[in-house]
Amino acid sequence: MKLSASQLRDFDENGYLFLPDCFSSEEMAVLRRAASEVFALDRQEVWRESTGTPRTAFAAHTYNEAFRRLGAHPRLINPVMQILDGPVYMHQYKVNAKAAFDGEVWQWHQDYGTWQRDDDMPEPRAMNIAVFVDEVTAANGPLMFIPKSHQKGVQKAGHDLETTSYPLWTLDRATVTQLADEGGIVVPTGAPGSVVMFHGNLVHASPPNISPWNRTIVYLSICHVDNHIRRFKRAEWIAHRDFTAIEPLDDDCLKEFARDALEVE
Repeated sequence: MKLSASQLRDFDENGYLFLPDCFSSEEMAVLRRAASEVFALDRQEVWRESTGTPRTAFAAHTYNEAFRRLGAHPRLINPVMQILDGPVYMHQYKVNAKAAFDGEVWQWHQDYGTWQRDDDMPEPRAMNIAVFVDEVTAANGPLMFIPKSHQKGVQKAGHDLETTSYPLWTLDRATVTQLADEGGIVVPTGAPGSVVMFHGNLVHASPPNISPWNRTIVYLSICHVDNHIRRFKRAEWIAHRDFTAIEPLDDDCLKEFARDALEVE
């Protein structure tokens, strides 16, 4: 998969790119099953809401084969190498759940703000990929973006250690209001298999999920290998220290995994 010139311009201007139907229902069934498996594990990488429901499974690509394959999928890695202009490595990998009724908020923030402050990543030559495992609607805690906010650089932020189980460098209300007045707010929604690629400096958040529908999204945070982190303050399974360039797998790697699993059963 290769992005067109117009898609690259859209990403550069708005800070994100929405790709509907990037993966098939068969491939999403593989990932949905994998998410259930990792959220059932008792591991330090699996964090939970105050209610006990799953919130985030960090580094799932290191202990689940389906997620390992997704982390090297050519439909994701090749476009990122286009945007970042060279080889890339996996800085962070998360399977984020917003459980029905219990999924909590992610405050307004920039991911590169955390990567810079906590991990000493030199430049914002890094970005995110969000893969919708479940349908994402306006009701079940979707991502919210402020378009063009990535053009403003790293914003002043405070370290929120209390709102949720995950420490986050968050933006204050005045900053968010000013940016939203200038760029508006968009809410990408879509079927399972849809993908959003967005700049590390794009300001984003997601509201609580008080709907009766689960919402799971896999996030790959990918960085140019020359731009790797210099500080190892956070756990390795949160901010990875393997800077080896990702080698994309075959396009049907998830379907092959599904067929192999059926044969074993």
